[in-house]
Amino acid sequence: MQKYPPSDSLSSLPVLKIKELGQGFCDGNSDRCSSEIDPKYVIENGDIIFSWSGTLMVKIWTGGKCGLNQHLFKVTSETYPKWYFYLWTKYHNESFIRIAKDKAVTMGDIKREELDKAQVCVPPKDILNKTSALFEPLFLQYINSNLEITKLSVLRDTLLPRLMSGELKVGEANSLVENL
Repeated sequence: MQKYPPSDSLSSLPVLKIKELGQGFCDGNSDRCSSEIDPKYVIENGDIIFSWSGTLMVKIWTGGKCGLNQHLFKVTSETYPKWYFYLWTKYHNESFIRIAKDKAVTMGDIKREELDKAQVCVPPKDILNKTSALFEPLFLQYINSNLEITKLSVLRDTLLPRLMSGELKVGEANSLVENL
C-alpha cells in the first residue's frame, strides 16, 4: 500500500496488516492508503484473509473496509462457497505453521511451493449444494455475530470512559444506545 498513499484522511482507507488481522480491527494507529486502489486489494466484511508470513493465520475479516497489505492474501473463489474454502484454508494452515516452525528462522513464512502442495477434496456438486444449505446460514450467522461484537465493543469503549468520569449519566447513555 506504500504505492498508494492517501490523498486525504477523509477519503482514505485503513491498511490491513498482520497486526490488524490479529486484533480483528484497524485503529487510529493503522496506516492509511488511497481509497482509489484496485478493487482486488479492497477488503470488506466477510472476506477470508490468510497471513502467509510472520504470524500464520486465517481469519474471516469483520473489521470494516480496508486496503490489503503485503504478506496477506484475500482468499476467493468464483466456483466454491466461502465457507468451503475458508475451512480448507484453516485445515491447511496447521501444516503451514508446522513447516514455518521447522525452518528455525525468526519470521516464519510459507513459500509458493508449499501452497501448491496443499490439496483439497472436492465433493460432487449435489453433495456440496446440500452441505452448503447447512453451512452457509451458520457461516453468515458467524459473520453477523462478529459484526455485532465489533459494534458493541466500540460502544463500550466509547461510553464506558464517559460514564466512569461522570461526563455521561446512565440515563443519557441508555438514550444514546436506543437511538443507534
